[in-house]
Amino acid sequence: MKLKKVKSRRDLNDFISLPWKIYHNDPAWVPPLISEVKFVLSRDKNPFWKHAEGQLFLVKKEGKMVGRIAAIIDHLHVDHRKEKAGFFGFFESYNDYEIAELLLSTAKMYLKEKGMEIMRGPINPSTNEECGMLTGGFNFPPYIMMTHNPPYYPGFMERFGLGKAVDWYAYLAPVPSQLPPEVSIAANFAAEKCPQVRIRPVNMQKFEEEIKKIQEVYNSAWSKNWGFVPFTDQEMISLGKRLKPLAIPELALLAEIEGKPIGTLITVPNFNQVLKHLNGRLFPFGFLKALYYGRKIDSVRLIIMGVKEEYRKVGIEALLYLEALKAARKYNMKWVESSMILEENMLTRKAAELGGGKPYKTYRIYEMRI
Repeated sequence: MKLKKVKSRRDLNDFISLPWKIYHNDPAWVPPLISEVKFVLSRDKNPFWKHAEGQLFLVKKEGKMVGRIAAIIDHLHVDHRKEKAGFFGFFESYNDYEIAELLLSTAKMYLKEKGMEIMRGPINPSTNEECGMLTGGFNFPPYIMMTHNPPYYPGFMERFGLGKAVDWYAYLAPVPSQLPPEVSIAANFAAEKCPQVRIRPVNMQKFEEEIKKIQEVYNSAWSKNWGFVPFTDQEMISLGKRLKPLAIPELALLAEIEGKPIGTLITVPNFNQVLKHLNGRLFPFGFLKALYYGRKIDSVRLIIMGVKEEYRKVGIEALLYLEALKAARKYNMKWVESSMILEENMLTRKAAELGGGKPYKTYRIYEMRI
């Protein structure tokens, strides 16, 4: 086997194209947009890299690309969490432990030489993007911005000595024809308790202003969650622009009191139902396929739902959910995935279950001392 750093454009193309070889017989895999992967990895375009550094690695065996990994140090994470933790991400390998061992050893050595004391992953490239390794639910295609991997990956992690850091769940539920009684009760209570609360769709004409409000709620409501690192202004605007073409305003909601944001719920159509047919490219003919299959999307992913701590336990979440449910019905959505939900977040898990959701996928982030 031969290990090499990604340095040239050709190396980068090899790095990006490897999943097409590994997953060519996996019916659940959804090819990502190549342009999107290039953006995420671009030091010039993705604002994440303004506070992070890293190195991409490839492994060849008998002249054939057989594995890849990224070693990543997010200095914002190190400073905010007060821990010398580095990440590995974008891990892919054929079913051969020697390949995985070389990849993980290389990332571990890179992070250790940079002064890190913990290796954690997979994180691609931060906890605000795609992260986690699928450990259960391999037969179901991933929803938008969720990971997928072969069943043999977790065994590689454990054999290398990586242990569980945290588990996350994805809940899948049919869009209900009627609001669950518990949610109705909570929504009515909130309407009486906080009559000044206004639930409204995001105004696409004032997009950057709205993004800042969502960022304010996110950085407040998620501040105590495991692994939380705040979005920078540039990162939040960048993510918003990437999701904007997919957004349905009635499914992106803000809760306000006198114009002050106190909560948000962001649900996006599951564009993976379209990506399944594009083989990674919008052009020259993928765009036409996107238009065709885009009309057939019947599922959504609930990415963000949160309320500032001082406004919790009065039912604001129920008001947000009620409006999102109305919009989901309006657009004939049949399924909703709520993800990623921390295993310890029992309130959110209970809320997902009250809405008819069942945990159908588990994602794990691994870690080890280095």
